[in-house]
Amino acid sequence: MQRSKTVALLVVLAALIAGAALGFTADRLMSRRGHGRGDRPSRDAIARELNLTTAQRAQFDSIMNSRRAQMREVFKPIRPQMDSLQKVAKVIGDSTHEQLKRILTPEQGAKLDQMRDRNRKREESRRHNDGEKGRP
Repeated sequence: MQRSKTVALLVVLAALIAGAALGFTADRLMSRRGHGRGDRPSRDAIARELNLTTAQRAQFDSIMNSRRAQMREVFKPIRPQMDSLQKVAKVIGDSTHEQLKRILTPEQGAKLDQMRDRNRKREESRRHNDGEKGRP
């Protein structure tokens, strides 16, 4: 009995990790932002570190905007599939969350909810700060 619970928990955790990885990857691949997420430096941080002049910064921004437009075009044909995968990943993640809560104590379940909410707020903050609202 204990072995089957352990196997079930590992399967659920694997599904959670796979769903999170898929959502994370889809977001990274399809994001209209070139920088500013995770451990990647933002344009402002790069400009500060390189101590760019005003003229250099204007050229830097122009080049980066061109790159963003080019990348958007590269991924445009598969955007609908990536959006669909993100939706599937969210459903898997939500289902996994509920399955995990069934094996947790009420206190653990509440903590898991808090962890999920914290991660969602962090992601929403990133999207807001990176200007994702107008994402194609």
